Parts: sequence; structure tokens; C-alpha cells
Amino acid sequence: MRAPYGRGASSVTDRFARTADRVAARQDSRAARLAEDVRDFVRPSGDERVLDVGTGAGALALALAPFVREVVGLDPVPELLELARERAVPNSEFVEGDGTALPFRDGDFDLAGTHRTLHHVGRPDLVVAELTRVTRPGGRVLVVDQLAPADPGEAAALHEFETVRDPSHVRLLSAAELRELFATNGLDLLRERREEAGRELSAYLDLAGCEGERRTRAEALAAGNASLLVEEVGWYLLSRA
Repeated sequence: MRAPYGRGASSVTDRFARTADRVAARQDSRAARLAEDVRDFVRPSGDERVLDVGTGAGALALALAPFVREVVGLDPVPELLELARERAVPNSEFVEGDGTALPFRDGDFDLAGTHRTLHHVGRPDLVVAELTRVTRPGGRVLVVDQLAPADPGEAAALHEFETVRDPSHVRLLSAAELRELFATNGLDLLRERREEAGRELSAYLDLAGCEGERRTRAEALAAGNASLLVEEVGWYLLSRA
């Protein structure tokens, strides 16, 4: 298997291998809400074959599974995939792989998505291109991720905080950058949603396994800028021509 996601791959796999149980526990606590949100936003017909790239412990895949024919979750971290398989349902399958070079044929899926993954990837453009490639013409692509602020100063401050908190973090994309990626791949926007949520600092640092000097630095950054603990997440449902 190629190094997952290109630059920073070892940081991603190491971080999520260490924190897999925490990721899965957080996922379980939010599973019912995510399933409701996904159902309402995607509005699946019930007959789709679905791919979830960067599935982790299966959050998006398992949220979609009750509403589709079949779902495949892909992730580069074996420890997360083991937890996903423990949670698997009959119409779900979980495989190890690289989101920048998917092991599937062109047009294999009716819906291909990724949930809160792109900011861990050195080449998010390749992930979006691969999601598009494996989606059939007329099929749909779902992208959900935290957004960078439009203001460059605010974006720089948030990037510093997230990089200190989590060594697997690469870069948040702004809404404008995501739209450019979608346009480059010939994806037409069907629906968009934005949501904001506050975060409790200690739990947020724990989730990333942030300890020692990194934790002290992250706490200091957050103490001086309360906006760092408010995240904006963008949901995008797109159609492949």
C-alpha cells in the first residue's frame, strides 16, 4: 500500500493509532445525531452503493448504512478499521487503503463521501479527484469538513492552534478553496450547509492525545483567543456530470 494521503502520512497513522479508542468513543456518542443529519442532508434513495473515504471507526459509513444498499469504508489506519469492523452491520465493509489512490474502478459508486478528513491530507485535491473518479456519472459526492476562516489572520491563528494540538493536522481549507476544488473536478453543488459548534478545550485536547509541552502551548493559545474553540463545519452535496 502506498503511504496514505502523501505528505504527513506517518503523523496521521501514528496519531490515530494512538487515539483510536477515543475517536471511536466520541463517534459512538454522536452516532444517532450524525445518522439523522446525514439522512436529512443526503436524502438517499435506498439503492445506492456508497464509499466513505477516511472512514476512521466507521462514522459516516455506519450513519449511511441504514439508508442505502451497500457501503464501503476505507481508511489507512488498521487500528481504526478494527474498531469499524467491530461496529459493522450486514451491508457494510471496511478496507485499508489510500484516499489519494483509491483501489476502485471508475464509476464504481453511486455516492462517494468523506467526513472531516480533508484537513489531515497533504493533497486534498487528489482525494476530491478520486472521489469524483469512482462516482458514476449522475452520482453524488459528499464532502464534510471543518472550514478555515475567510480572514487570513484568523485562519493563521486557527492553523497554529490546530497544528500544535494535533500533529496529524495539515491545513483547513476555506469554503472558497473547497468550491474551487469542486469546480476543477466538474462537480455541481446541489446543497450546502454550515454549522458552528463550541468545543470544550480539555476534551478537545484529549481527543488528539495532546500532552506535555504541546498541551501547554495549545492551552495558552486558546486562553488568548476564545474563537479558536468555535468550529465552523461545511457540508457539501455535489453532482458528478
